[in-house]
Amino acid sequence: MSATKHHKLIILGSGPAGYTAAIYAARGNLNPVVITGMEQGGQLMKTSKIANWPGDYEDVSGSELMGRMLKQVERFNAEIIMDQIYKVDFKQRPFRLFGNLDEYTCDALIIATGISAKHTGLPSEQTYLGRGVSTCATCDGFFYRDKKIAVIGGGNEAMEDALYLSKLASHVTIVHRFEKFQHETARFKQALELAKTGNITIEWNHTLEEILGNNSGVTSMKIKHTKTNASKEIGVDGIFLAIGHEPNSRIFEGQLDMKDGYICTQKKMEGNAVATNIEGVFAAGDVIDPRYRQAVVAAGSGCMAALDAKKYLMSR
Repeated sequence: MSATKHHKLIILGSGPAGYTAAIYAARGNLNPVVITGMEQGGQLMKTSKIANWPGDYEDVSGSELMGRMLKQVERFNAEIIMDQIYKVDFKQRPFRLFGNLDEYTCDALIIATGISAKHTGLPSEQTYLGRGVSTCATCDGFFYRDKKIAVIGGGNEAMEDALYLSKLASHVTIVHRFEKFQHETARFKQALELAKTGNITIEWNHTLEEILGNNSGVTSMKIKHTKTNASKEIGVDGIFLAIGHEPNSRIFEGQLDMKDGYICTQKKMEGNAVATNIEGVFAAGDVIDPRYRQAVVAAGSGCMAALDAKKYLMSR
């Protein structure tokens, strides 16, 4: 490991929020450094088709979109470092960051580390991820219009996804490991009603056992009963995993204010909207957003973080 490297501004994360922050910071002469993390390009790299990115009137893949963002970042001479930060120290200034390859210090920091979708761990899930298996209903639901799909999960996120997808797909199968929902909110009641009269089927007491398909993508799924262990196969064109997301924020625990793992920001109308409880530390993207989790929202908050960071650095 080489000597500690100091930078005026470091951006952690290389998704839409991180890259947008880098573009604005570089154009603001802040000479930003982007430390990419383990998954350069973020969660969007796993999305095969994007139809709602403003300006792209034709479908674009996540990898293509993030590749273009990276080129734009490089065009403005922002430095890209492929490293993973595993520890931070905000108690001293400049802030200190510890990576697998190097140590870094900075005067200001933008955290854009995103979230990670929880997965089943099935090998077949990885085989068809982006080819029929998705973790984002609002991102990919459009591509399953009038097709048969499944939603795996039984919580709030699963119900929201199932109800949204039921307006697009010909049929939605909810796979839930328990014999009833744990909540009685309106969205759960609506799902139960659609299971009686609409295009939703609920497979109670079942878990996903295997995803089946071919070179074109997913063709069916095998589910297993949690009590009898009996398996059955159901034909589907797509499978949406809705078993939760986890913000990539553990290394900031005990130093930044959080709620359910999401970093809390000031949300001030007069500026500093994405400032954290520590002066000079800003956060953007999905790591601050438990609700919307859209690339365009993340990019917008990345812009805000860069502008707030510039104002902070100019005031020192």
